[in-house]
Amino acid sequence: MLSKGVLYMMLATFIFAVMNVLVKFLPNIPAIEIILFRSIVSFFMSGVTLKMKGIPLLGKNKKILLIRGLAGALALMMFFTTLQEIPLASAVTLMFLGPIFTTLIGIWIVGEKVRPIQWLFFAMSFIGIVMIKGFDPRISPFMALLGVGAAFFSGVAYNMIRKLKTSEHPLVIIFYFPLVTLPIVGVYSALNWVQPEGIEWLILIGVGVLTQIAQYFMTIAYQSEELSKVSNINFIGILYALGFGFFLFDETFNVLTYLGMAAVMTGVVLNVIFKNKKTNETVSN
Repeated sequence: MLSKGVLYMMLATFIFAVMNVLVKFLPNIPAIEIILFRSIVSFFMSGVTLKMKGIPLLGKNKKILLIRGLAGALALMMFFTTLQEIPLASAVTLMFLGPIFTTLIGIWIVGEKVRPIQWLFFAMSFIGIVMIKGFDPRISPFMALLGVGAAFFSGVAYNMIRKLKTSEHPLVIIFYFPLVTLPIVGVYSALNWVQPEGIEWLILIGVGVLTQIAQYFMTIAYQSEELSKVSNINFIGILYALGFGFFLFDETFNVLTYLGMAAVMTGVVLNVIFKNKKTNETVSN
């Protein structure tokens, strides 16, 4: 039998995958406008919850919280753009570089120690990125760079969360994403508004609601289970992306592109496994 934590993470991963599909079903709506709707839903759901719990909305470490919010906004803008412009599985694979950047950026931000073998894992993943770009003509150099940029800024955001984990309530950290994002995407959307039509309204609301639900189950998973048991489940997302891309968008790849995806995911997963093993050894000692 699977534990509750594992089941919650599997559910969160699936819901995130469905959310990615919804974004791809909105090719005529700018990515920033989609983020506007997502941020509005998150702002009200997070804000109301904080008020009900009597937790101050703005937190204590406002500078770090603002950086976390800004980095998260940049990551999502870039990621949603790639979701709309390149094959679903490729966009998701590029975003999964996030744990690699979290480790690399963590060297400077939180004093992360990187072992020599981890550099081999990093190299494997980045070689995979070169293969994906080089063997798939649907991915322009700019889109590949945008996908890597999304992973980079997600790494920045996660390191800010690591710095805040003992001083801020998780809901406050979540709340700062829409708090910072709304003014940015709101101004842009007002100047470049594209009117949603018909079912697009429901899809836009669905993106926001599904994201909030997925974050809820992901938080419960991390709270109820050891990190090492649930963190790797996220990578099932690439299988969802390949499946949804094939059946819903007729997306296929050549063998070398599949090998590139495999190289990226192998490098990322090996790095996560290695880090979890070292963490467990430190705790046991």
